[in-house]
Amino acid sequence: MGVCMKRLILALLLAAMTAASLSAHTADQGIAGPGVGIDEKLGAYVPLDTAFVAEDGSRVTLREVIKGPTVLSIFYYKCQNACDYLLTDLSAVLKQLGEGKAGEPNLVSVSLDETETPADARASKKLALEMIERPFPAAKWRFLTSPDPEAIDRLCDSVGYRFRRNGDAIEHPLGLIILAPDGKVIRYINGTDFLPVDLSISLMEASTGTVQPTIARVIRFCFKVDPKSHQLVFDMLRVSAIVIFVLVGGFVAYLIVSGRKRRAKGGS
Repeated sequence: MGVCMKRLILALLLAAMTAASLSAHTADQGIAGPGVGIDEKLGAYVPLDTAFVAEDGSRVTLREVIKGPTVLSIFYYKCQNACDYLLTDLSAVLKQLGEGKAGEPNLVSVSLDETETPADARASKKLALEMIERPFPAAKWRFLTSPDPEAIDRLCDSVGYRFRRNGDAIEHPLGLIILAPDGKVIRYINGTDFLPVDLSISLMEASTGTVQPTIARVIRFCFKVDPKSHQLVFDMLRVSAIVIFVLVGGFVAYLIVSGRKRRAKGGS
């Protein structure tokens, strides 16, 4: 096989993988309306000195609750739609993740609604911990509110999180934001359809404080979760389909190029 042919097949493979990744990325955004979404600000920092109110009513700054690599989620506690999915799926991932060598991950949830109170935060925290269905240290998952809209906006602006009010509801994107111990934005996990491996890889990246392309999407594309064992298994059907697509596309391209070369030689 010639060098040109190999390059063509490689280009087709990369194009197929990129298209699949972009398609999944777009579907996972969970955007509810115009002006709502996430403008990824990798390498930016959250305002660590911004104060919020914790679920126990105490005043805390982001600096006090971001202890090590941290999973930041932004939603509001009285939301009965998308927020429930985010909370449920995150709790399910924590249940499957189990306690690793580094201990349980650190999580911080922040309400978008300045009218919500520590009582609302406590109710959501109680529900989230119950859904994990295994012992999970309450101190590792903080639920914050703020009566100051400027504090909420300051945090959201720092991570590119765009939301808007629509009557009594708040339209907002879905996802998780992974922070390094110093508050640097390391990774975004968009949507609610994420796996334990997404969280594990992102937290490992956050522990080093290095912003770099994640392989989580590639892993998600090539692997799937077995519903019985909850373990990652190689998705032979999906990967085989892509390989066949690339080989057929490469063979067709090879025939076209070869035909043109033969016609060119015949005409000379």
